[in-house]
Amino acid sequence: MSSPTSLECTDEPHLCRQRGCGVQIDQARILAAEQEFQSLPQPEQEVSENSTATLNIIFHVIYTNETTEGGYLSDKAIYDQVDVLNEDYINTGLSFNLANVTRANNPDWFNNIAPGTKEEQTMKEMYRQGGPADLNVYTVGVREEGAKPLLGYSTFPMEYAARPLNDGVVLLHSTLPGGSSAPFNKGRTLTHEVGHWMGLYHTFQGGCEGPGDEVDDTPAEAEAAYGCPVQRDTCFSPGEDPIFNFMNYVDDECMNMFTIGQIARIRAQMRAYRRLAI
Repeated sequence: MSSPTSLECTDEPHLCRQRGCGVQIDQARILAAEQEFQSLPQPEQEVSENSTATLNIIFHVIYTNETTEGGYLSDKAIYDQVDVLNEDYINTGLSFNLANVTRANNPDWFNNIAPGTKEEQTMKEMYRQGGPADLNVYTVGVREEGAKPLLGYSTFPMEYAARPLNDGVVLLHSTLPGGSSAPFNKGRTLTHEVGHWMGLYHTFQGGCEGPGDEVDDTPAEAEAAYGCPVQRDTCFSPGEDPIFNFMNYVDDECMNMFTIGQIARIRAQMRAYRRLAI
């Protein structure tokens, strides 16, 4: 599928939307985080590359009324989302178990939560459950402004120790499978944000010149890819852009892979920061 044409945009405006992720991290912060990561002690016992682990996932559904448009999610919608995660992470050795669902009717939170807001802090302090390897997902409503609606954002593993109650993913409720945010309604926004929660950066981090995403087998990429381009090569370094990678910005239907290097990084970050023997 190619990127939408002007005619498609006129006929179906939702096809012109571009993915927006609230995870933004500058190179200085990455450098400091990577230096710390490299200095951490290695596990005393070697971990098999075939080891597996199951993570508990807790959904916190924030809604403004008991309708789909108002953010109220059915158990089926949540189970469908967990199924997508298990499908997308199957090669990592990690799987997800739905441990709990909480629901809160709170129009203030639903409409106003964004990165760093007091509403976000209050919600997380009240609802977060579990330890460093328990994935808390908060579904809310996010106002669309311009062509890049904010679909979600996440914390990184190295942030857990300093702010454990802040840990987790905030997600636009309509990005779950079957939601209204086409072409971002097949559940891949959570796949993308969980990648951050497990220690991955965007594939286009740092552009062509910077150290990139700290993964050797994702070619450098000048900027995010949108829509569903067939081929693209924006940097002089070897390899075409990783446009189908879960950590890019393409439409849900075109995200389909993590690289071997990304999988190795996920496992290393989960061992170092989320206390998993994997």
